[in-house]
Amino acid sequence: MDRRVFLAVAAAGGFIAMPAVARAQQAGKAHRIGFLSLGSGPGSGTEAFRQGLRELGFVEGRDLIIEYRWAAGKKERLPELAAELVRLKVEVIVTVVTPAAEAAKLATSTIPIVMAAVADPVGSGLVASLARPGGNVTGLALLSTELAGKRLQLVREFVPKATRVAVLALRGTSATKLFVEEMRGRAQQMGIQLVVQEVNEAGDLPGAFAAMQRERAQALVVQVSPLTADNTERILELGAQHRLPAMYEVRSFVESGGLVSYGPNLPEIFRRAAFYVDRILKGAKPADLPIEQPTKFELVINMKAAKALGLTIPPAILARADHVIQ
Repeated sequence: MDRRVFLAVAAAGGFIAMPAVARAQQAGKAHRIGFLSLGSGPGSGTEAFRQGLRELGFVEGRDLIIEYRWAAGKKERLPELAAELVRLKVEVIVTVVTPAAEAAKLATSTIPIVMAAVADPVGSGLVASLARPGGNVTGLALLSTELAGKRLQLVREFVPKATRVAVLALRGTSATKLFVEEMRGRAQQMGIQLVVQEVNEAGDLPGAFAAMQRERAQALVVQVSPLTADNTERILELGAQHRLPAMYEVRSFVESGGLVSYGPNLPEIFRRAAFYVDRILKGAKPADLPIEQPTKFELVINMKAAKALGLTIPPAILARADHVIQ
C-alpha cells in the first residue's frame, strides 16, 4: 500500500475502460459510471483511481465512460449532481467523501455506490456493517474517527506541554460530528481542551486561525476534506503565521511543508476503488462486498517545518517515522 498519488478528494476527467472488455465490445456499448465529488475539480487522486483501472485491464475511451460531477465545495449541490447521474442511468456511482456518498444514497437505492475516501461509513449510517454492508453501498473506509485519538496522542508527543489543541474541520457533515466527538472523548482523558473551528469555505480560514490564537491554542489537528485539500498552501501559511504545530491526516500536507501526518495511504485507497467498480461491473452485488479498511498507516515528519517552529523532535518519534522529510 505504498503508491504516491494524493487526492485531496477530487479526480481528473476522462474516459476509462474495464477489464471485461470483450463483452462491452461485442455489445458495441461502453459501460458508463458516475463519479461524484465534493471537490472543485480534477486532482491527482483520480490518477490513482485510473491507475487502478488500468492495472485491471481497462482501456480509456473504449469500454467505459466516467461522468464526473464536482460540487466545488458546496454540499448543497450534491443532491442535484447525484440526481443527474441517476438520470444518466450510470451503472455505478463512485463517491468521494461522506457528503457525496450520502447524497448518492439518497438519490438511488438501486444503482451500486462505491465509496472512496469515506471517513466512517458505519457511524455515518451509510452501511449496516463493514462485513455486511447491505443495500447498494460498498467501498473503502478511511478510519478517520478511529484514528482521531491516536493523532491527538501524537500531538502530545510532539508538543508535550500542549493543553489546548485546535481542530480545523469541515462544517456540517456527519463525518465531522463523529470526528470531533471521538477527539473530545480522547482529549478529556488526556487533560486537553479542544478549540474546535469548523469552516465551510476558504474565506473562513483566516477567521478560524485568528480564533485559535485568541483561544491560546498550542497545536492543531487538521481534518482532511476537499476544502482543506484545495487550500493546503493557505492553511500551511496561516499555521506558520500563528506558529501552530499541526497534525494532518495525509502525507501530502507534509510534503507541501506541514509538520506531521499520520494516516492511511490515500492514493492506494483510490486505486482500490477501481477493484470495486470492476467487481460490480462483472456482476457482484454491493451488499456482498465487505467494506475494505486500510491496514497500513504512515507517520511522516517534516524536519524543516519542525525547525521553523523551534521544535525538537524526540529521537524515539523519529525512529518510528515511516518517512522523514529533511
